[in-house]
Amino acid sequence: MQVHHHQLEVRTNGKGTYEITDVIQEKIDKSALRNGTVTVFVQHTSCSLTTMENAAPAARRDVERFFEKLVPEGADYQHDDEGPDDMPSHIRMVLTRTSETIPIAGGKMQLGTWHGIFLFEHRRDPHRRRIQLTIIGE
Repeated sequence: MQVHHHQLEVRTNGKGTYEITDVIQEKIDKSALRNGTVTVFVQHTSCSLTTMENAAPAARRDVERFFEKLVPEGADYQHDDEGPDDMPSHIRMVLTRTSETIPIAGGKMQLGTWHGIFLFEHRRDPHRRRIQLTIIGE
């Protein structure tokens, strides 16, 4: 059994979904592990990770619009230390996930045909997001 750790930095241009599937697969390829798991963890409280449809951009836009309606800016939040998108970004993170674990077989992530892994940025301003990868296997 081997364990490999990697850190990624994803630069965002504000709210939206940013696909990171290929970057993660590249790290798996470099590890040379054939079977195991990869755990992806984002080290922030105002963005999250998700797996979802990666073929149709409209599906991503629909998810993004849904979250805008579900957790709007300008509601009666007490926490607004960093502006009106501060608390909504934390709520959106809580409703989604900060980590994903994906099986690896034959050296490839076992995602569905139209699956992608995305950083879901919940803040309006650009950010540098740190993502930790732990690849375990043989």
